[in-house]
Amino acid sequence: MAAHKVVCWDCGCDVEDPFVNTCPRCGGLLTVKMDLEPLKAMKPEDLHKEPIGVWRYAPFLPVDYDKRVSIKEGGTPLYETKALSKEFGIKEMHVKYEGANPTGSFKDRGMTVGVSHAVELGAKVVGCASTGNTSASLAAYASKAGISCAVFLPSGKVAAGKLAQAMFFGAKVISIDGNFDDALAIARKMSEEKQLYLLNSINPYRPEGQKSVLFEIMDQLKYDVPDRIIVPVGNAANIWAVYKAVKELEEIGWIDKVPMLTGIQAEGASPVAKAFSNKTADFEPERNPETVATAIRIGNPVSGRKALKAIYDTGGYSTTVNDDEIISAQKMLGRREGVGVEPASAASVAGAKKLRDMGIIDKDERVVCICTGNALKDPDTIIANSDPIFKCANDIDAVKKILLG
Repeated sequence: MAAHKVVCWDCGCDVEDPFVNTCPRCGGLLTVKMDLEPLKAMKPEDLHKEPIGVWRYAPFLPVDYDKRVSIKEGGTPLYETKALSKEFGIKEMHVKYEGANPTGSFKDRGMTVGVSHAVELGAKVVGCASTGNTSASLAAYASKAGISCAVFLPSGKVAAGKLAQAMFFGAKVISIDGNFDDALAIARKMSEEKQLYLLNSINPYRPEGQKSVLFEIMDQLKYDVPDRIIVPVGNAANIWAVYKAVKELEEIGWIDKVPMLTGIQAEGASPVAKAFSNKTADFEPERNPETVATAIRIGNPVSGRKALKAIYDTGGYSTTVNDDEIISAQKMLGRREGVGVEPASAASVAGAKKLRDMGIIDKDERVVCICTGNALKDPDTIIANSDPIFKCANDIDAVKKILLG
């Protein structure tokens, strides 16, 4: 296990109680501070004895490698999307396809570390609030660890593919009459009463696993740092995790520049983008977020202030895309590149197009878009926004008429 401590992100004090999710002194957010001194004598290739994946980067992770709870997460493809690069007018564009993780989303990176830590603490029940992907991932890793899992879902706001996964892996699924923020409030209360170990991204160990997406991107680009990394932003822990990884690599001398971190939100759920537009370090929560991109339909992101710091500190940017732009980008990825992502994932690609059109992204930039989840997470949205199925008689001439006009 890499040496580390948990500290308050707001006041800086050390936090000893492993079961709290906010600072006992000021109520602030928590973060893990790693002891990186031993890594300064290492080189990237020293890690390559392990296959690419989350646990290749065990020296950066605050849990015991030998007791890890893993289902082979990470090691996802980095596609160079030449057709879209040409169409958008961007010199070089890549998609980091997190839909290839075991449960189909980037959440597996955080859960392998979060559940491993829960097991280290002796937790018997883990839980989370979720718009879908978190619950699917936690249910799988809890199953692997042999512990119980409870998930709290906003009523009627979870895509079928994600709900099915949570149920399949044996979680106790509870539908809360409210939105995601209401479900999270219930989950946090259960955690405070020691009824479960909470594994939402407010837990400081979850983002530690999510850091690995940046480590993999660097590995796959042979440490040639891209100019910009674009991330969909919902609860906002992922862009913070990418930032944390960037700063750790910079601290140990493995990179000498940082990419501009760019956060994209759906127009109907955009407190971080609005705060960026207003040049503020904090955001105003939104009570009734609404977007087709269910995975980022969050009005009060737990890590929103951390996301804003990541964006400001790297000279990045934040904006919104509307549902039509999201669906258009989803279709472009599928029909031009053969990459299937859920709507929230496509927000990063839609954001790349919009920011290039605005002149924020320069034509000579090298851009990586992180696409967070698999298309099959939300099949209903795909069907609703695709061409209709042609009904046809059992006759070869009828088929030819449809295909050949």
